Amino acid sequence: MINDHELEALLSEAKDAGALSASYVMLRLPLEVAPLFDEWLKTHYPQRAEHVMSLVRQSRGGALYDSRFGSRMRGEGPFADLLAQRYALAIKRLGLNKRDGFTLDCDAFCPPGQQMSLL
Repeated sequence: MINDHELEALLSEAKDAGALSASYVMLRLPLEVAPLFDEWLKTHYPQRAEHVMSLVRQSRGGALYDSRFGSRMRGEGPFADLLAQRYALAIKRLGLNKRDGFTLDCDAFCPPGQQMSLL
């Protein structure tokens, strides 16, 4: 698209800066945002605008936005799958998103009291 080639470098920089985990969200263009983004693309990246919008549609089942749970954050299709694979490989290579070593300190937890009166 525009900066997908920077994925691995961004994760590496985040790791070097102390990040322990990372995640991503596929570009989402809900309702009124889509025409604004399209206009911005045509202004700043006129040679890539059509290609970028095509990849967004491919990742969203032919539409610019997909609000379905499970696909709205990750997308679907070949491009979304390729991005997910690249992300997973980079995360593994960098040792990010490990679950071991985290302990939850619950000492400061205080159960909430009763609901206050509404009157």
